Amino acid sequence: MEVLRPTLINIGGRIYRKNTVREVSYQNEEEDDFYRESMQCQDEPCDDFMVKETEKGFQCSIDLPSQLFKYIIGKKGETKRNLESETRTSINIPRQGMEGEIVITGQHRNGVISARTRIELLAETFRKKQPFTHFLSFALNQQEIQERFLQFKEEVLTKCSKDRGVESTIFQNPAKLHLTIGTLVLLNDNEVTQAYQLLQNCKEEFLDKIVAGKPIQVKMSGIEYMNDDPAMVDVLYAKVQMKDGSGRLQLVADRLMQRFVGSGLMLKDWDRVKLHATVMNTLFRRDPLAEERNTISPGKPGQRERESFDSRNLLKLFENFYFGEVNLDMVHLSQRFSADNSGYYTSAGQVRLL
Repeated sequence: MEVLRPTLINIGGRIYRKNTVREVSYQNEEEDDFYRESMQCQDEPCDDFMVKETEKGFQCSIDLPSQLFKYIIGKKGETKRNLESETRTSINIPRQGMEGEIVITGQHRNGVISARTRIELLAETFRKKQPFTHFLSFALNQQEIQERFLQFKEEVLTKCSKDRGVESTIFQNPAKLHLTIGTLVLLNDNEVTQAYQLLQNCKEEFLDKIVAGKPIQVKMSGIEYMNDDPAMVDVLYAKVQMKDGSGRLQLVADRLMQRFVGSGLMLKDWDRVKLHATVMNTLFRRDPLAEERNTISPGKPGQRERESFDSRNLLKLFENFYFGEVNLDMVHLSQRFSADNSGYYTSAGQVRLL
């Protein structure tokens, strides 16, 4: 790692530098252990986490979803004990199944700050391993689009049914056709509320200015695949483009992604949002409700649990298939594995663009 370009980690909208650890020896080990610890944990923010001084010493709290408590506690409490020992603090975590704040108390301010920094890094590490729960989306399930999609499905099954892996189970549910802006891991009601509030703020900050009162008219036309070999495809998608050729839709998607990534609520996968609507996905073969966190990323070696399909014939026959046009007038905070009365994903909040 370059000294002048340390790794940066975004936690709750705060940026930390992940510095290398340099061992330092001291003559008085007992007295100086704590200060060596302080040198190792230089990823501390300038606001000191609102550390308060009380009769028991210094204290601060962390509001984390209860699902993450077990990672802070560790197997048989080992992680928590190590944190307390190395930072000379006492860490109070709510009991299993209970929501509440983690409270850190210590005789040294730096120790409390170090403990909180480590806990937040642990929580962020394990949050990244959780399956996403929500995503920002534009619905593409208007009647015309659904009808054209069903026509596409029928024709593909008629003309390409003999091609390896092509079958009805891998087609998207027409009521759930959508464009994904980005995915989120929201582990409790507070985080869902926070995400919805941020979406509302985005409308006031930049969405209204970008849209400028003009409809975002898009067309779904043409298909593409998401890997290098058309004979080994997992995801086939319809291309989504602005009807007037402008870049407003791309700008809206990119600004939303940047704002949510900056808040710490969304992970950054790409510099720009890939505008696409999945129409075929081999994950649906084993689970009709399955969805990927990021359908654009290639699978990791050794982790393939899906059967690809041969799209070469399909691409020749349907390369320019026209799915229709639609006005995008609403951004949804959609809940994964859910459906509302229309068949689309249940919304945890939405904002209108017009």
